[in-house]
Amino acid sequence: MSLHHFTDRLAWRLSGAWADARRGLRLAWYRADGEAMAFALMIGAALLAFGFGVHAVLARHARALELARDTERLNVECLARNVYFEARGEPPEGQYAVAEVTMNRKASRRYPATVCAVVYEKRWDAIRNRYVGAFSWTEFYAVPEPSGEAWEFARKVAEDVYYGRAPARVDGATYYHATTIKPSWSRTQQRVARIGRHVFYR
Repeated sequence: MSLHHFTDRLAWRLSGAWADARRGLRLAWYRADGEAMAFALMIGAALLAFGFGVHAVLARHARALELARDTERLNVECLARNVYFEARGEPPEGQYAVAEVTMNRKASRRYPATVCAVVYEKRWDAIRNRYVGAFSWTEFYAVPEPSGEAWEFARKVAEDVYYGRAPARVDGATYYHATTIKPSWSRTQQRVARIGRHVFYR
């Protein structure tokens, strides 16, 4: 057998062996890859579902947080308007006292649960045969838009009282009236203080 013939046969055998080995490796890879693919798909689906779940929870939390912030801003605005229209001509102590009365009403079960609802509450008055606002300015069809230093101070008062940064001035008071009048209900309430042109009761 010539050397050339021997090398050709050896090359042919090695080529066949290499082809067999490649087929075996490919088959083993496909089998292993199918199982790995199925496992990877399961893991991927689980991670995707988890990701969607986390995203949904975070989005819901963000919406709830934004709604709470909007509600908070609206309530502070209502409180500031009440201070402005009820007491902007009063000394600072009197303005804080009006804000405190508003918040005391919110905290009481006898009144609505939000600041805005307290400010704009109306109840039926049998004597006048109509609904009457808890705060007189809310009965007007139109009021001027708050502005100027008085409005800025009313906003500061509202924020201080709303966020509990101001000390109590009329502890527990839920009523007040101007010193120029003496409503009948004042006889049944406990007087707390007189500040400026308002008398406060609980």
